[in-house]
Amino acid sequence: MKVRILLVDDHTIVRQSLRNFLENESDFELVGDAENGLAALQMIETHRPDIVLLDLQMEGLNGLEVLRRTHARFPRTRVVVLSMHQDSSYVVRSLNYGASAYVLKSADVKDLVHAMREVVAGRNYWSPPFSQVAIEAYMNKTASKAKTSYDLLTNREKEVLQLVAEGNTNQQVGKRLFISTRTVETHRAHVMEKLGLQNQAELVRYAAKWGLIATDNLDPGVAGLATSASAPNGSDPDAGDADEGRPEAET
Repeated sequence: MKVRILLVDDHTIVRQSLRNFLENESDFELVGDAENGLAALQMIETHRPDIVLLDLQMEGLNGLEVLRRTHARFPRTRVVVLSMHQDSSYVVRSLNYGASAYVLKSADVKDLVHAMREVVAGRNYWSPPFSQVAIEAYMNKTASKAKTSYDLLTNREKEVLQLVAEGNTNQQVGKRLFISTRTVETHRAHVMEKLGLQNQAELVRYAAKWGLIATDNLDPGVAGLATSASAPNGSDPDAGDADEGRPEAET
């Protein structure tokens, strides 16, 4: 029986390249691809793939949130994160949210295939230079951390947070999520209150620090707000130290 795979990445050339390669693997079947997190969740529910190849930074809904929801709703679906981020905190966050593998985009495509076969066999995999000892030590260090402010948000509030941070108006967010503008306004107010934010600039900075938005894809004005609050990749905006307080998986 072939391994059914769903590919999720916001870059067309990446999806096309991987599609061409995977179609030549006799034991893999590509059931579809998605360019953003919201579309990915719909396709995961429709196709129930064995493996999801998942990018982390995407418009609409980031990969970590897609990963968390997939692991919670479809635990038999294994997620292989395919990311450009070499910061170990991203690896830890991915594993905490339920990823079975973490592969760098700089790796050879053969390493990706090896990772998927390891996952099918019931094993975890992460790209060098990450070591099992280092990752497990970091996960043990962060295991006792309390939930962060981001964990206080509902699924819908997280969607609204990201879409607003990307520069969408309340009306545009409503159309994307199929809800009314008034409902968007309500969710947005709850987000601001729960996160202790005062204005749009603070909201964008918060989203940037969480790695929810990629500044190179944003409107220049919005990107300016995000880059004005530079922080180490994967750092926790609730913590003063970049090595503390990584986000935990919700229960």
